[in-house]
Amino acid sequence: MEFPPFASLGHVRILVVPVGIIKKQAFDRWTNLIRSFETIRLGDIPPDGRDDHARFMPSPLSTGHLHLSFLSHPPPSWHTPLSLLRPSDFPLGIIGIAECSVSSSLSSILAQFNAAVSNLFPPNSLFPLAQNCYVFEDGDSSTTNLGDSFSGMVVIPGVMGNKELYVGTLIAELCSSILGEFSELARTFESTIGMESLNTNLFPSITSFSDQRKSYESPTSSSHSLPPTPTPINHTELGHHRSSTPAARHSSTFDPTRPIVPTRHVSLAATVTSKSVRQSGLTVPPTGRLFKFLGDLYLLAGRSADAGVWYGESVSLLSKSQDMIWHAAALEGQCTVQLLEAWTAGHGIHTSFSNEGREPWLDLAEKLTQATALYSRATPLPGAPSSDVDSSLIILLLTTCVCRHAALLFSVWASKGWGPLAFTTLIRPGLPPTFTPVPPNESHRIRMSAVTGISRSQVAGVLAQAHGPFLLHLEPLDRIRLLQHMATTYSCLGFRRKEVYVLREVLSTVMDLLVCSRDEALKSARNLLSPTSLGIGEPGVAVRENERAEGNETIIRLVKYVCQVYGVDLESVKLVGPDAQGEVEVGIDEEQVEGRKLRYGWDELQLGIVREAVAIVEALPDYTTVAQFDLSALRALHTIIGPSDQSYLYSNSAKALVTARRRGDDRRVEYWSGNPVVSVEISPLPFVRLPIEHRARDLLPASEEINVVVGKQDPFIYNPRLLSSKSKAQTIVVQNEPIEFILTLQNPYAFDLELQSLSLSTSGVTLQSKPLVLTIPAGSFHVTRIVGNALQPGTLVVRGCIVQAHGGTPREFVLPLATEEEDSSREKRKSVWNAEVHRIKENGLDARPWIRDKRLSVAKGKASKARKTPSELSFLKCNVVAQQPLMRIRRTSLTHGAVMMYDGEMSTIRLTVENVSTIPIEFIKVTCVDSTMAPAQQALAEGEMPVFETYETEYELLRRPVFRWDPEVEPKTVGPGEKAVLTIIGSGKVGCTSGTIQISYSHIRQEDLTSLDIFYTRQVLYPVLVTVYNTLECHGMDILPFASVVSAQASSETGSTALAEREGWKRTLEGVGDEDGEWCLFTVDVRNTYGIPFEVTFERQQEGMPVGTTTRLVAPGSTSRIILPIKRFLLPDTQTSVPIPTLSDRQFVVSKSKLTSREEKHQRELFWYREELFNRINARWREAGGSRFGLLSLRQQRFTAPMLDVLRTERTRLTLALVDYANDQDADVRGRRTTAQPNRFVHLRTTILNQSPNPQILTMNVTMSPSEHVLCQGVQSDIPVGRLTSGEEREVEMGLCFVSEGRFDLHVEAWLVGCDGDDDAKAGEGALGVFVRDDQ
Repeated sequence: MEFPPFASLGHVRILVVPVGIIKKQAFDRWTNLIRSFETIRLGDIPPDGRDDHARFMPSPLSTGHLHLSFLSHPPPSWHTPLSLLRPSDFPLGIIGIAECSVSSSLSSILAQFNAAVSNLFPPNSLFPLAQNCYVFEDGDSSTTNLGDSFSGMVVIPGVMGNKELYVGTLIAELCSSILGEFSELARTFESTIGMESLNTNLFPSITSFSDQRKSYESPTSSSHSLPPTPTPINHTELGHHRSSTPAARHSSTFDPTRPIVPTRHVSLAATVTSKSVRQSGLTVPPTGRLFKFLGDLYLLAGRSADAGVWYGESVSLLSKSQDMIWHAAALEGQCTVQLLEAWTAGHGIHTSFSNEGREPWLDLAEKLTQATALYSRATPLPGAPSSDVDSSLIILLLTTCVCRHAALLFSVWASKGWGPLAFTTLIRPGLPPTFTPVPPNESHRIRMSAVTGISRSQVAGVLAQAHGPFLLHLEPLDRIRLLQHMATTYSCLGFRRKEVYVLREVLSTVMDLLVCSRDEALKSARNLLSPTSLGIGEPGVAVRENERAEGNETIIRLVKYVCQVYGVDLESVKLVGPDAQGEVEVGIDEEQVEGRKLRYGWDELQLGIVREAVAIVEALPDYTTVAQFDLSALRALHTIIGPSDQSYLYSNSAKALVTARRRGDDRRVEYWSGNPVVSVEISPLPFVRLPIEHRARDLLPASEEINVVVGKQDPFIYNPRLLSSKSKAQTIVVQNEPIEFILTLQNPYAFDLELQSLSLSTSGVTLQSKPLVLTIPAGSFHVTRIVGNALQPGTLVVRGCIVQAHGGTPREFVLPLATEEEDSSREKRKSVWNAEVHRIKENGLDARPWIRDKRLSVAKGKASKARKTPSELSFLKCNVVAQQPLMRIRRTSLTHGAVMMYDGEMSTIRLTVENVSTIPIEFIKVTCVDSTMAPAQQALAEGEMPVFETYETEYELLRRPVFRWDPEVEPKTVGPGEKAVLTIIGSGKVGCTSGTIQISYSHIRQEDLTSLDIFYTRQVLYPVLVTVYNTLECHGMDILPFASVVSAQASSETGSTALAEREGWKRTLEGVGDEDGEWCLFTVDVRNTYGIPFEVTFERQQEGMPVGTTTRLVAPGSTSRIILPIKRFLLPDTQTSVPIPTLSDRQFVVSKSKLTSREEKHQRELFWYREELFNRINARWREAGGSRFGLLSLRQQRFTAPMLDVLRTERTRLTLALVDYANDQDADVRGRRTTAQPNRFVHLRTTILNQSPNPQILTMNVTMSPSEHVLCQGVQSDIPVGRLTSGEEREVEMGLCFVSEGRFDLHVEAWLVGCDGDDDAKAGEGALGVFVRDDQ
């Protein structure tokens, strides 16, 4: 259905048909040989010996050419009315091609050829004018009897060498026969009846000529195919003047007695010169239609000069008669004549037909414009019975003329000017050489417009005149041929949208014909296979028709192309074979990762195109392609497709796939829905089954379980290694135990998405799991679970998921971990892509995604360098450990898991555990946690507490836990199915409300821990509800010197209360002698806040001293003071200078207090003396008359500087005594008290003992009160003592005289030399009370 070229009016069309049984390969071979003769030189055409056939014969020296065009199909029957108006559209000759062998009969071949010709053309057809059958021998040897010769048949021997030359000669002879018949045609229509028949109808035919002839003469027999001419013609004159043409016109009129057929558009009045009438042999004046017809014959005969003259005369006559159709046809003939003359002359690009410098093709364009206008104004004859046919033919002529005009402009534009290249394009069918084999690019097209001055829009504007509502008057085949030519031209111009707009109409017309033809064939088949015709009675029989798929692939390819131009890729979902494997796609869609999919096209238009495409493939039908189109549209346009349309497309695709599979089509579609998996997570194991990773050294026996209680604290504020280890932490699962994977799926569509199979994609350790079949609700996120078992220990890598929809192939979606490295890489790729996308703005069809992807291939290359392959990505990993035992707590000694204790009470909790697995438990460790630990650990983590409070908090955590377990006396192994009893010691602590006993166990033996870096344990937690009652409270702790007690005794008044108190102190202090001031008193008040009495016992344990105890019964609601003597002590500087330690692993603790060095030293002394005091004094209690007991804590008591001064022994001990040398005796000193007489000289003897381990240089100061009644010999301050080594003792005396009676206090202080202004300069002090009275 190729559209005729511009110069088709000058082509002699020859129909080539197969005859008999001939192989397609052989037929194509001989047909191609015949088609190679596109032109025949006029000088090569043999002359016809008959004079009456010599009118259109070329002379032997002619230099012109006869242009041939070979057809494979005859013209449609509805074109028959155009046989006289357009004789070039019909086959003037017919060639039959046959093959013969030894068994072949030439007569039968000739009969088959004649029968084929009769079937191809109606009986009254004017064409073909000549026919011949070429019989090619099969093989190289001649086997045919060449003696049998038949008219109309030529046998070509197989042994003939140069068949091409012989075939060319045969074609020239056929053309000679055709030209000879032209003379008969001309002579026929130059008669009176012939001319009248030409003017009878708008489109006269040979039938009208026969009817016209019957009105004049009775019918006579003739051997010719055409009716004989009624009026004799002077053949001798015609032979002498066969090349003559009307050269001049003279005024003349027709005979008024000749009958004239009146018409609306045609006037039979024509003027010709007597010379022209005489030369043409006409007996009546000719008309414009006859001249036009003669011009067509001369043009077909290759005599363009004669044809131009006849066309000129015809245009002159027809322009006056308003015969628009024939006038326009004559103008087209003139254009063809000019083109052929230019081609014959070989004019180049710079040659012009005009002397005015105009382009030669402008004259042709003007004539074609005029012809188009004439065709557009032409109408059928009113009241004519064939008005519908005439309308269709008028539209056909109009559109053909418009296409001829557009072809002229397009050829000149494509050839870059008027020249040989343009002539070749206009004469021969097909695309210009510029567009083969590869069409030019856009810049080349713009350059062609600049060179020729013809814009593409100008060509498209002319071609657009052939499109309109009037195309509905055309027959479907004519409409398809026209639209196909328009689409091809628009495509070459680069107007792709116009092209597909026309192609949509082509598809519509083709589908109408296809569906109607298949329906008719189906009805015929059903009638043949009806139950009645098969003789099986009335019961219905299921009849399945055999659908025809011829041409489906071409139509589908055309539909895909149309949709691609509109920005809809209907091949985004591929069709694959039954054994095809799915692709691997990185889990986050390119649309999400790089954000580069930009919307293209109009939504409404794209939806309409999709509906048309689906309707076309459904009508074919091609069920697999229906599913492909439906799913591709859903994938690409689901954001703009309505819910109802989405549901229809999805359900329709499912039905189509089922139907295709049932009918034997094993093709499948790729997975189409994009990545439905949002995330894959591993469901955490229950705590009782969760393996806990440990380092071997973490579970070895240690003196203090610091790590378990306080928790590991990194010594650095920022530790990148610790952060990296946390980020690379892997989930731990157990071999041969269920692993639950939680999958979050999404469905962006408005229908429920059904998945035929959903499974995990893993590597490393083998995972045994069962794929899921599920449905994701419309427009929602859906969470599902897949359970599997790891068959070996090792590393299990979860790459992603493998998804398969119904009727599709599986596809793996890789889901990498969202690491910082991957996020930065994704951002880098996105920035590179966006930079390239926004750098150049695409226009028109270049903005389509796949076209933009090609342009951005360089950007893709850059981004791909930064993007990792699936093998380089980080995935979710599981550490599969070996099989682990499983323990449960069988029973406990607690009731309802609760325990009630007094503050400090000691109790025992027994847990019976059972091994319920088949693996022995060879390692057990118990760790306890209570509710008081979390606040304390939080306070420690904040680090805002002072150092002293930090130590107390850590002490409470480490040294006074609520629950503790002694591993030395507990079982170490538990066999499969066996039980064991674990004992937990509880200690009441106020504020504790709950606790947890954590049992860690494993099948690793204790001795194997040293050879392993890490191992895994499971844990069992037993929560305990704790109630602690506050029973005894300690407050008011103090340390008093013995001197204050003595003073109190001496100054106290007599009374029953005082006497009872003194008696108690005496009993307490019995056996303790403090003549040297080495003892002090520890006192504290104990209050009973509970409702029962308690016995409180305080015990003193000092090295080298017997154990001292004090027991009191504290009644409910009462307070008792506990007094316990304690020997004073002095700690070495090496101990008191040590900073306050931390009991946990935390190092590099920086003190935040802004204390001076003196204050800090004093704080350390307070801390270390307090710790030593609590180490030497223990307190316990027991329920009076009961069995419950516990410890009493003193950690809440404050230790002050005065207490430190009393408790600490001075560096030097000073002993004061009064010596009376007159009586040669010492004063009696009792409890730092003595007596003296007034007005009598005595000596104050100060004995200084260095008790420190270091030597000291000392001075001494003496003070007296009241000093005004005491006379002193010498100075009282800075009295030199000298250097005393460790343990050395020295005496210093000073004379005194008390001048009055009374009480005097003597106070002596020892100071270190060289430490002025320092509190540490004071080395010691001593005091003596003197009662002065006159005993005489």
